[in-house]
Amino acid sequence: MVATADRMVGDIGGTNTRLALFDAHAKQLRFQRNYRNRDYGSLADIILAWRRDLGDKLPEEACLAVAAPPFDDEVRLLNIDWRFSPRELAKQFGFSQFGCINDFEGNAYALPHLGAHELVTLQAGKPALHGRLATLGPGTGLGGATLDTRGPEPLACASEPGHMGLAPATALEFALFERLRGENGEIYAERLLSGPGLLCLYQVLARERRVDATLQEPEAISAKGLRGECTLCAEALELFCGLLGSACGDFVLANGAYGGLYLAGGILPTMTDFLRKSTFSRRFAAKGKMKKHLSDVPLYLVCGDSIGLVGAAHAPI
Repeated sequence: MVATADRMVGDIGGTNTRLALFDAHAKQLRFQRNYRNRDYGSLADIILAWRRDLGDKLPEEACLAVAAPPFDDEVRLLNIDWRFSPRELAKQFGFSQFGCINDFEGNAYALPHLGAHELVTLQAGKPALHGRLATLGPGTGLGGATLDTRGPEPLACASEPGHMGLAPATALEFALFERLRGENGEIYAERLLSGPGLLCLYQVLARERRVDATLQEPEAISAKGLRGECTLCAEALELFCGLLGSACGDFVLANGAYGGLYLAGGILPTMTDFLRKSTFSRRFAAKGKMKKHLSDVPLYLVCGDSIGLVGAAHAPI
């Protein structure tokens, strides 16, 4: 259900926190601010900074979409050493209604409210009027969720695709996986399909090619690969896109989310053209007898960084 009063909404990731005020009457986000988590000691410190910036009394209603595994009243973020109690946070700031959901559960609740200008079509497919939708995306980790639209109200369900297994499909991938298995043991999806995962791919590819891996930041690898300034970076990006396509196909099959897949996360919007030209869509559908079904699934890339906030604004609390 859509909020009927102003609501503080948050999108809490491993690297960044975004807060905004959702104006339920105008159905718009206001006072949106972005914060780097490493600059603050806790989530409460960020809310305090946002309240000072707001310069007004906090609304009575709040909902946070948080990058964390299933939780009750203790939320532990996986990619930063933060934990908090939703009950205590609500008490501290005087919220009479307070919701706390998984970040990709928030992304899922946003899907019916995204405009055409916020989506890039990667595969037109055959859109269904009703059905289950999926959202998945790499950032600090690899998150995912589904949205069932067949009931009276949309129902989101969070999951942890980042900790699913990941399978190689080419000779090069088998060689790289064999190296990684010997060095690190288990290879799970976000080990390679995340910001740190792109760096890992680049480094293990350099060892396989017997060249120096001079870059230490995934942002630099992505930038140089996209600009064509580094062959090794471009090859790492191509591996990343192919493996992501394969993981996305598995995710849709496992959840029966044939209504459409929406890619989100901080990495992909900067590489739209590269993603289109990559093996992503082909690998997504390369699932044996299910190839025809997956070829009919619409694939979209979500642009912008407000999807988690929009979802938190429309999630039931």
